[in-house]
Amino acid sequence: MPDPLPLAIEDQIVVALRQIIRAVDLHSRRLVDEIGLTGPQLVTLQVAARLAPISTTALARAVHLSNPTMTGILTRLEKRAFIERRRSDADRRSVTIDVTPTGQAILEQAPSLLQDRFREELRKLEAWEQQMTLATLQRVARMMGADTLEAAPILESREETLDPSAAGETPTWPMPPGLRPGPEAP
Repeated sequence: MPDPLPLAIEDQIVVALRQIIRAVDLHSRRLVDEIGLTGPQLVTLQVAARLAPISTTALARAVHLSNPTMTGILTRLEKRAFIERRRSDADRRSVTIDVTPTGQAILEQAPSLLQDRFREELRKLEAWEQQMTLATLQRVARMMGADTLEAAPILESREETLDPSAAGETPTWPMPPGLRPGPEAP
């Protein structure tokens, strides 16, 4: 059988983008499978543990998520006894978040987040390489019309609103099953 023709540069770029998306998706699934948390839930728990006691608004800001999204995450974490919400004695309108011993235990078991490894590798690059990578990725985001989308610095593909554990549902995905990459797609 003859060697296949080399892919055009545009196709090679699309393949690289799909590989990145696939790596993020696989890591997201691993988090849910291993510890039952989505990326945003794990990041929220990590930041809450580091900054506790912290208000919901300050936590949302620290994790770069909207207040309504943060409220949903905290509700799910509280149902699983990973966090406690407490009203302030000084101001009853103010609520602070504390991580419970159960939450601390899950943090000790949690694998590192994908962005942790990525950040480590980025730090190894020269400053000019980091700037070039940033400029290229920002341009790719613009080319895809994604430059105006809000995004937290969390490399996880499942949006918190699609978290299947939220209501004990089967997973719902942002793309139809036939379009999801990989053989293990639902």
